Order: sequence, then structure tokens, then C-alpha cells
Amino acid sequence: MISQSHVSVSGPAAGLTAIVVAAISSLGSYELFLTAVVLAGILQLILGLLKAGNISNYFPSNVIEGMLTGIGIIIILKQTTHVFHPGAWIICIVSIGILIAYQQVPALKRIKVFPGELVVVIIGILLNQYFIATDAGFKIQNDQLVNLPVMANPADIWSNLFQPDFSGWRNTNVWVTGITIAIVASIESLLCLEAAEKLDPLKRFAGSNRELAAQGIGNILSGLLGGLPMSSVIVRTSANVSSGAKTKVSAITHGILLLLAVIFIPAFINRIPLASLAAILIMIGYRLAKPMIFVEYWKRGKYQFIPFIVTVMAVAFADLLKGVAIGMIVSVIFILKANMKVAYFLHKEELPTGLKFTLRLAQEVSFLNKAVIKQMLMRLPKKCSVTIDASETQYIDYDVLMLIHEFSEFSSKEKNILVELKGFKESYKIDRTLSH
Repeated sequence: MISQSHVSVSGPAAGLTAIVVAAISSLGSYELFLTAVVLAGILQLILGLLKAGNISNYFPSNVIEGMLTGIGIIIILKQTTHVFHPGAWIICIVSIGILIAYQQVPALKRIKVFPGELVVVIIGILLNQYFIATDAGFKIQNDQLVNLPVMANPADIWSNLFQPDFSGWRNTNVWVTGITIAIVASIESLLCLEAAEKLDPLKRFAGSNRELAAQGIGNILSGLLGGLPMSSVIVRTSANVSSGAKTKVSAITHGILLLLAVIFIPAFINRIPLASLAAILIMIGYRLAKPMIFVEYWKRGKYQFIPFIVTVMAVAFADLLKGVAIGMIVSVIFILKANMKVAYFLHKEELPTGLKFTLRLAQEVSFLNKAVIKQMLMRLPKKCSVTIDASETQYIDYDVLMLIHEFSEFSSKEKNILVELKGFKESYKIDRTLSH
């Protein structure tokens, strides 16, 4: 309710699984771990108030799209274990057929009361009951069904909740765990927020700082109630958007329905074949990783395609955070390369007196452009003339100015190159007493 995102959905994220398992093992107590979860929530809330969420504005779109596509591939691959059984295979194929029909048949698209995903779950249960009745060898085994604990009395849920052990707040490991959870959950939430804005059919913006604060409050409450740390989750968010969500009411309703289902109908939920859920997730994964996405980025050129495909592969075969980090590094490298190429414009003329080059500097020339300008100057032939024009340049880094000064005063003499400096402002002039 606090978040400004209209479609993102929160829950326990896969990226936090390893941290949770390692933390509970090292701390030796689930209650101490809950203290770390509460601390993580407090740190996230502070990060939100300090406006640390603005970092999300620097995630390139090709990296975000690569992350979504990589997650789509992961989703599809992880469902294969639930469908390699005769009965499960049949249920999965039928379920995918139903979901495709709901996408393609206009009459089915208009049925909002019974969405395709709900129909798939019901058909999966009925098919398995038929397999059990006919005893034809297609029965779904218990380990391939949803498995929730069944409580004799719904009120027993309160007696099964754990509370944090705040006496361990001085434990250094508790703080390390809390900080780790806060960082990972915050990054995953910000990545999901950026992805949610791209998935949102109305393309609405949401405040990243508000999101961090909301996630922090959520984790404080989750820790106090004995729950796992949470973040915004792309799979849930994608499923939410695919189902036609327009406002955050769907995410809130989803939470309420989960609670009611666990308390009142776990026995019914436990009849659902995992193959039915696998079919739903396979279709979600396909929407995220459609072949046309690869074609589209290929058409955009290598500066968009290579960071995109690197992110896809890294996310799919490493993990989310490592994949995004690798994609960001590759994207920055390509940005730097592109930046270097626009450092100057070179014009060549053949005159009776010899070759003449005109080097027009770009509007902004930073230290990142020094290498490419230096290489260009070194490649100039002997006994030519060159005009270095800074008439349209608003900013030149001092390192570049020093390079041009040294070339015009010293290096050019060795190759008998005539240098003319044009349009250099007074503020650009080099103090000769500082040059070596």
C-alpha cells in the first residue's frame, strides 16, 4: 500500500535463498535470523529516506530487458523437472493449449471471471483425479503436487509463528546478515521496479525511494511476524501484468488470498499438480523471452545488442545480480567506446602544398576521449598541416588540453607538422609554467 508501483508484487525472492540458508546456519537460531530481517528492513527504510533509490535511474534499458529475458529463460528451464512424467506431461500440454486458446480466441479473452490460469488449475486437478480413478499409470505422484501443511484448527497458525530474539542485536553476525539482506533485497526491488515500469501497459512511473521505504516497512513487519525477507519479484510481477492487472489492488488482494488459502483450503490446494503451475510459468517465461526480442535488439545495432545478449546469458547461467552486474559493465564499456568515437570530427584535404587535416572537437571532451585523440594525432603523416578547432566546444578536460599543447609545441616538430589552434577560449589555454 505504501509503494507507488501499480503492478509490482512482493514476496520471498530466489536471490535471497542462499543468504537465508547460510544466515540461519551461521547464526544457529531462526529467532536471531528474524532479528537480522528486522534490521534489514530498518536499513532499507533509512536508504529510502536518504534517497538511495535514485541509483535505479542509471540502469540501461538493454540491461533491464536482458534481465527480463534471462529470467524468462530461467523460468522455462526450471519447470522441466515437473513435466517429465507421463501424467504430468499430458496435464502440461493440455494446460498450455488452454492458455494459448485464451490468448488467441477473442471470446475467451473477454471472460474475466474465469481467467485461463484458473481454468488450467481446475482442469489439472480434474485430470489427475481421472488418472487416479482409471488407474492407467498416469497418476501424479505426491511429490509432484503442491504440498502445504494442513492444520486441524485455522487458529493454530498463530501458535506456529516465531518472534525475533532482540537480545542478539549486539551480535556482529546479526548485523552482517541484516546489511547483506538489505543490500540484496534493495537491489532486486529496484531492478524489479524498473522492469515493472516496462511491463506496465500504461507505462506509469513509480518512486524508487518510496519503493525502498515500502520494502523496508514490509521486511520489518515480516521479521516481527516470523517471516522471510522479501523484495519485489519479477516473476510475480510479470504474472500480475499478464493477468491484466492495472492497479496495486491486485497485489494486495493476492496477499489476502494467499493467507486465506493457507488457513482454510490447504487440502484443496494440495491437489494441484505442479505440472499445471509449470504450464502457467512456461507461458510467462515465453512472454518474457520471445524470439522477437532478440531480433529487435539485433536490429538496434551492436551497442544495444551485445550488452543485451551478455546480460541474458549471465542472468540465465549465473544469477540475477551477477548477470545484471556483468551486463552493466559491458554496457558501460560500450558507452565509453561510443563516447570516444564522437570526441572529434576529422576532415582531410589534398592541397598543392600537401595534406591538410581539420580536427573539430566535440561539444564536450572529457578525459575519456584523451586516448582516441592521442591515437589520431600519432597517426598524422609527416609534413602535413592540421587545424585543431574548438570553436563549438563548451568543455575540454585539462588532460586533453595538455595533450594538445604538448603535441603542438613538441611532438608535431618531430614530424614537421604545422599546427593551428582555432577557437580555444582563454580558459582553455595551458599555463606553460605547469607543463613539463
